[in-house]
Amino acid sequence: MNAIQQTNFNFPGQTAFYKGKVRDVYTIKDKYLVMVVSDRISAFDVVLPEPIPYKGQVLNQIAAQFLKATSDIVPNWVVSVPDPSVTIGKMCEPFKVEMVIRGYLAGHAWREYSAGKRTVCGVSLPEGLKENDILPEPIITPTTKASVGHDEDISREDILARGIVSEEDYKQLEQYTRSLFARGTQMAAERGLILVDTKYEFGKADGQIYLIDEIHTPDSSRYFYSEGYAERQASGEPQKQLSKEFVRKWLIENGFQGKDGQEVPLMTEEIVQSISDRYIELYEQITGEAFVKGDNSSVLSRVENSVKNALTNL
Repeated sequence: MNAIQQTNFNFPGQTAFYKGKVRDVYTIKDKYLVMVVSDRISAFDVVLPEPIPYKGQVLNQIAAQFLKATSDIVPNWVVSVPDPSVTIGKMCEPFKVEMVIRGYLAGHAWREYSAGKRTVCGVSLPEGLKENDILPEPIITPTTKASVGHDEDISREDILARGIVSEEDYKQLEQYTRSLFARGTQMAAERGLILVDTKYEFGKADGQIYLIDEIHTPDSSRYFYSEGYAERQASGEPQKQLSKEFVRKWLIENGFQGKDGQEVPLMTEEIVQSISDRYIELYEQITGEAFVKGDNSSVLSRVENSVKNALTNL
């Protein structure tokens, strides 16, 4: 199966290259970023050995659709989407915090709560909540953006006290975060989904704040299915999720959680294909559209040609 595992392009005007866990980012003329969303997949902070065909396309196209649908709320970094797996955008100076917002008590927030904590990132939570309960109102639980290692929880007060973001900018980031989450919640509801929690990243260019990176994808967000949510909560059953949680579950069942001495289980063709199929299913559920596979017969040539053509128009 032809998938994008790694890239090594040399584009006209290229001034830098950065390889992230799943994305390869090329800087052009110190002004634009070419973000190639590869088919690499990570879990437990580990990049798994086999790429997942069409995963990059799924994430890139979901993000492109949501960025377009929220551009009336906040300007975003996108200049063009010249290829199913590529976004070209304005280069911004990223804020060193990720704006995480939660409408339900799930994931990391639930783990903190169940360990007895009633304050997450400086936000107080009421007693008596169960896992996956709706919160009285959405809460913002920021994290620091670590260049190495894990991101860490941080409170609004600490962000301002340490001068990580100015008070004026931070107020604007909070306002954008709440408005984006409200729009994402509304769009999810139209698809029979609940947007549980998500994260947004912002940057600045020429004094203007921009929404950057990806939004509302199954890699950056957690979704529940609306149908049956209340019944499952009432009976204490796990919620039906739409996220890459199924990959983590498969790894855990096969003895891997990214800890020292553990080996990634064998990723057979069948496993790779099943993960690819699930990502396509995620795309169709989130967008309400049929997924159209890009031509992967020579995927790297396709990507390279698409980008070079787009750069001539910048």
